[in-house]
Amino acid sequence: MSLPTRIEAVFFDIGGPVYDDANFATAVLTALDEIRAERGEGPADRDRFTTLYDETRARQGGSLRGALSEEFLDGRHERALLHERTRRHWIQHPGTLYADVLPCLRALHGRVRTGVIANQEAGVVDALTRDGVTHLIDVWGVSALVGKEKPDPELFHWALDKAGVAAGQAVHVGNRLDTDVRPARSVGLGTVWVLRGEAPPHPTPEQLAEPDLAVDDLTGLAQVLLSGGAS
Repeated sequence: MSLPTRIEAVFFDIGGPVYDDANFATAVLTALDEIRAERGEGPADRDRFTTLYDETRARQGGSLRGALSEEFLDGRHERALLHERTRRHWIQHPGTLYADVLPCLRALHGRVRTGVIANQEAGVVDALTRDGVTHLIDVWGVSALVGKEKPDPELFHWALDKAGVAAGQAVHVGNRLDTDVRPARSVGLGTVWVLRGEAPPHPTPEQLAEPDLAVDDLTGLAQVLLSGGAS
C-alpha cells in the first residue's frame, strides 16, 4: 500500500491526532462514576478501568463504553446511557492540543484542502477556535454537526463532497484502525495511522501493515504528504 501521489485534501481525526485522548477517557470515567453514584454505588475501580481501556486499544475494535457498561453497570445494554452521559463531560481542555498540530496544518493549508472527520460533540469547534485552529480547517466533518458517525463511510463521502475532491486524491489521518484507517481505506482514501492516544502502545506487524503510513506524531507529516507521500 502507498499514499496517493497527488494529494488534494487531508482530513484529520480529532481525538488522538489533534487533542490528547485522555480528555475522552476522563469524560467516560466521570460519567461512569456519576451513574454508579446515582445507584448508591462507589466509583469504578481505576485499575480495572485502565485494563479495559488498554484492552480496547490493543484490539483496535469493539466499544469501550460497551465493555465498561458490562463491567461496571448492568450490562452492555446500558452503553447508550453511558454514551449520553459522557457527552456532557467530553471537553477538549486547554493545554491538550498537541504541539505538532498547528505547524502541520499551517504547512498544509492553502496547498491542499484541510478538514476534520471525527466523532465529536459540537463544542469541539469552540475548543479549536480557542486554540487557534479553525482558520486552518476548510471542511468540518464533525459527527454531531453532520449527523453521521465513523465508521459509517457516508461521513467520509460527505467530507469528500464538501472538499470537492476524489477519494483517490485524499488522505485521512487518524489514530484508530476500526474507525479511521479501515473505513477511510474502504472509501478509497489514503491512510495515515498516528500511534498515540487510542492507538495500541505496541502495535502488531499485522496492524502496522493496514495503513499506508504509520507515524508516531505529526512532525514532518505535511512535508511527506506534500511531496507525494514519499518519506
